[in-house]
Amino acid sequence: MCRLFGFRSVIRSRVHRSLVSADNAISIQSEFHPDGWGVAWYVGGSPHLIKAANQAFADQLFHRVSGVVSSETVIAHIRRATQGTNLPINAHPFQYGRWIFAHNGNIRGLLEHREKYMELIAPELRRFVLGDTDSEVLFYILLTRMQRRVDLFADRYPALELADAIMETVEDVTRISGPWHHDTNGPSDQTYLSFLITDGDMMMVHQGGKELYYSTHKHECPESGECAKFSHSCLHAAGMGAQVNHFIVSSEPLQGENIWTALAPGQIVAVDHNMRMHTFGQFSLTAAAI
Repeated sequence: MCRLFGFRSVIRSRVHRSLVSADNAISIQSEFHPDGWGVAWYVGGSPHLIKAANQAFADQLFHRVSGVVSSETVIAHIRRATQGTNLPINAHPFQYGRWIFAHNGNIRGLLEHREKYMELIAPELRRFVLGDTDSEVLFYILLTRMQRRVDLFADRYPALELADAIMETVEDVTRISGPWHHDTNGPSDQTYLSFLITDGDMMMVHQGGKELYYSTHKHECPESGECAKFSHSCLHAAGMGAQVNHFIVSSEPLQGENIWTALAPGQIVAVDHNMRMHTFGQFSLTAAAI
């Protein structure tokens, strides 16, 4: 399947190490996930997105983009296709307005039930489904659920409303295609609904069968002496509702100073527009000191 990476911070940062230079960086993982890549980041609140159908490890554009991206919010994805042709339009992340979405998983029987799924998408959004992946369909079903609650272009979309929209979207999929598969190493043709969504300020992630980890603190911070935002939360685990300085999401723990926590199946974890932690659904205390 695919690999996800999400970064949200109170300060503009480069993520070159996570994308390229660490021993298990995203580009290294693309040796086994060769069907395209994408990187999204925000400048002045507006999303910028570059995607390609090439293998990230061998694509000089990926390395160039990774070297220049500096932002408070970055999303990266490398694709191992389960559905959809190998074209840039099918690479993740996907974008609508300020919203960026990336998925690691599959929707079982999408071709068989495609008409049912398309009917779940609001008519005014349906025309923006341009590729032939299950992931893009999933994104627009979620957007439809979201806009029934709050205007998609609202300045601050409430975290609770987004979490409820995610849970409703998961229910939509399981009603048509059956339960999602809880074994991360299960057959690739089963349903897996692990994904990430952000508007550049809030970032929310759902563990739907494929492993996801998040980090909000480190063993130590090499920049602590020169960082104006350095605080207690940088080196200590934050409780729900607490404010953090950074929030990182990855399909697997990345090497370095960060301490990682595994999401439980069905769990939703987020930082809101004020960088406060939220969790919905199941809760996991499984932590990995990497």
